[in-house]
Amino acid sequence: MDNLDMKILSRLLNNCRESDRQIGKELGLSGGAVRVRIKKMQKSGVIEKFIVKIEPPTLGHGVLYFVVSGENIQEILEQVSLVGEPYIVVPCVGGVTVCGIAIKENLEQKIDLAKKLMKDLRVLSIFEAENSIFNSNLTKTDLEILEELIKEPRQKIEKTAKKTNLSTKTVTRCIEKLHDNEGFQFTLVYDPTKIEDYIPHAVLTWIDGDLKKTLENLNNTFSESYLQIPFIAKNQIVLFLYSDSIFKMDELTQKVRTSKNVKSADLFIPKKISFYTNWVKKSIEESKKSPKLHLTYQTN
Repeated sequence: MDNLDMKILSRLLNNCRESDRQIGKELGLSGGAVRVRIKKMQKSGVIEKFIVKIEPPTLGHGVLYFVVSGENIQEILEQVSLVGEPYIVVPCVGGVTVCGIAIKENLEQKIDLAKKLMKDLRVLSIFEAENSIFNSNLTKTDLEILEELIKEPRQKIEKTAKKTNLSTKTVTRCIEKLHDNEGFQFTLVYDPTKIEDYIPHAVLTWIDGDLKKTLENLNNTFSESYLQIPFIAKNQIVLFLYSDSIFKMDELTQKVRTSKNVKSADLFIPKKISFYTNWVKKSIEESKKSPKLHLTYQTN
C-alpha cells in the first residue's frame, strides 16, 4: 500500500460507484492504473466487498451506538439483539467494541432497556444517532432498484436496468436520488489489518458549541488525513482518519482535542468492520407490501 492506494481507497469508501477513469483523473493516473490498484487491494484482502450502506433512520428505524468493553462478538450480538437488530459491529484495539443497532420504535425506552439488559457487558457509552426527520420519499420502483444495487453496488446502469426490467433513465434517476440522500452511501468494507504502512483510525469527538461551524473547522484542518467523510450523531462528530505512524496518529488526535468547540475526543483503532443487513431486507420487504406508491419515512 502506498499513498495513492490510500487515496483510491478513500474515494471508493466515499463513493464506490465513482468510475476508475474519474478517480484517475483526480489523482493523475489512468483509469487502467486505478483498476489495477483496486484489483490488487481486492486480491490482498484490503477491500473485502462493495456495499450500499443504509442509515437505519432512512428506512424508519432509530439507531443506538454502544461502546462496550469486550471483544466477544457473539456475546455482544446476543445482548444487543434483545433491544434491536445489529447494524454495525467494530472491535477495536484495546479490547473495546463499537456497535450500532437499528430500533423500530420507542427509542428512549430502548436506551433504558439496553442499560438493564446489557449487564454482562461493561457499557462505556451509549449515544443516539441524529434524530432529525428523514424524508426518503422512496417509491416501490426505488426499492426494487435498491435491492439489486445491494447485491452489486458497482454494477453498470445498463445491467441494473436489465435485471429490474426498468429503463436506464429510471435507474439513473433513482441512483441520483440515492446519492443525494445522506442516508444512503455507496461504499465498501475494508480489512484494517491488511493495510500495511498505514493506520486507519477513528476519533469520536463530543462537541460543545455550533456543530456545523465545528465540522467546517475540522474539515479545514484535517481533510488531508480523512479516510472517509465525517459522521455526525447529535452532539458527536466521528472523524475517520489515517496516519503512517502511531506518533502521527497520536499527534492528529491531540490536535483534534484542542480544536475549538471540541469538549473531548476518544481514539479508536478498528481491527474488523462488520455490517449486518437482516434489518435492511426486512424493512424493504415490509415496505414493498405497503399499498402506498410513495413511502415517506420519518423518525423523531
